[in-house]
Amino acid sequence: MEKLRDKRKYVLAGLMLSTFLAAVEGTVISPATPSIVAEFQAASLMSWVFAAYLLTMAVTTPIFGKLSDLFGRKPIFLIGCVLFIFGSMLCGFAGGMEQLIAFRAIQGIGAGAVIPVTYTIVGDLYKIEERGKVQGMISSVWGIASLVGPLLGGYLVDTFSWRWIFGINVPFGLLAVLFIALFLREERTRRKARIDWAGAATFTIGMTALLLALTSGGDSAAWNSPLIIGLLAGAALLLAAFVAIEQKAAEPLVPLRLFRIRDITFVSLAAIFVSTLLIGLTTYIPLWIQGVLGGSAVLSGLLLAPMSFSWIAGSFVGGRMVAKSGARGASVIGLLALVAGIAGVTLLDRDSSNLILPLLMLVLGVGFGMSLTVFTIVAQSSVGYSLRGASTALNTFLRTLGQTLGVAFFGTWLNASLLRGTERLAGEGITGNDINALLSEQTRQTLPAEKIGSLSGLLEGGLHSLFIIMLILTALGLLAVLPLSKRPPAPREERSEETPAAN
Repeated sequence: MEKLRDKRKYVLAGLMLSTFLAAVEGTVISPATPSIVAEFQAASLMSWVFAAYLLTMAVTTPIFGKLSDLFGRKPIFLIGCVLFIFGSMLCGFAGGMEQLIAFRAIQGIGAGAVIPVTYTIVGDLYKIEERGKVQGMISSVWGIASLVGPLLGGYLVDTFSWRWIFGINVPFGLLAVLFIALFLREERTRRKARIDWAGAATFTIGMTALLLALTSGGDSAAWNSPLIIGLLAGAALLLAAFVAIEQKAAEPLVPLRLFRIRDITFVSLAAIFVSTLLIGLTTYIPLWIQGVLGGSAVLSGLLLAPMSFSWIAGSFVGGRMVAKSGARGASVIGLLALVAGIAGVTLLDRDSSNLILPLLMLVLGVGFGMSLTVFTIVAQSSVGYSLRGASTALNTFLRTLGQTLGVAFFGTWLNASLLRGTERLAGEGITGNDINALLSEQTRQTLPAEKIGSLSGLLEGGLHSLFIIMLILTALGLLAVLPLSKRPPAPREERSEETPAAN
């Protein structure tokens, strides 16, 4: 047992590296998005840079979660890391927005294995009384990434090129592979896998049709056009078929029976709203800083950085609270912090002091750290070992689904707002390409001062409406956590003959 405990620290180091690998990808790209859009002249496709990654991650997360229950955590984790590293390398060499979107999809497949299996391994190796602290450590890596990612991303964009932001994933990924390959040992009896391919197919095609409709409607096609109506109808039919398939499948992609557990139901609902807020902030705060305030990529990283410190603190506090007093208290405090933070963001304008945004990031970091840590612990502690991978994957799946739908909807809303604005200001010679130019520090200098003012005001109005929508969604998330249990989670099947060990 002592030897096991000695080796667990190396496994934990590998897991924290893998978490950083995935987490930094979400934060390092945010300051680079305006430069990518400016280089490829494709502002209308910006949301797909995020959506392709999130969609493939959403689809593959439950599949890999099930495979980890069937074949063990270790091989699935290693496969995910390799795919993520490969996708990152390809992204760095992308020759256009379409290629970048395709390579981001490969990254998403890898992340679909790495993220849920990381949390599941922690649930396997640590008992309930230890899990809150360790999950807090894992979750705090997201906070560290939110500090390092924007700063590093901003520096690389301003000094070299946005392409370098994908290369930083490679060394962390290789180290994670090394630690897990050497120190995690599993003794499991393999059994035949029954993957819900029908569910995966209907969900993937249905969600892709929905995202295409959301991103194309009002832009490349009218909302009442046969194309958009057909996409929406097809998405509705396929997603309805997906739900029907999941109810009958022997090994469902999304185990709907988990929703019979009260805490999992409400945690899942809240996770969708919180994740929607997270993707909205990390995607559009850099646009606010660089497009409305005229700041640099480095400045956007600096103003976002304070969220990392409070995220770490919130993770530890949330983990300890849920172990002692149940999920409700920590979740409510976390969501209240998120509501307060995003409410403050909605009050910002271009004349607001630069000190206000970092303070709001501190508040938001506490909320994200507390709530997301609690959601993960509840998902794991509500089931036994045989379902822990599926339950963790379900939690990650729904969080990713929230981000996928959020980034598509926010992108559609902002594109429509900017399109209406450019049409209104067409008499002043303003076009959609001017918006692309505004988002790059180099090309912004070529625009006349009066045009920069008009474009910044246009972008400010569109982003402000997005922040209001985020506030409404976060308030719904707060309502979702109110019914959570006040009792500490009870351990269920904490150890079994199939539980993995550190080698």
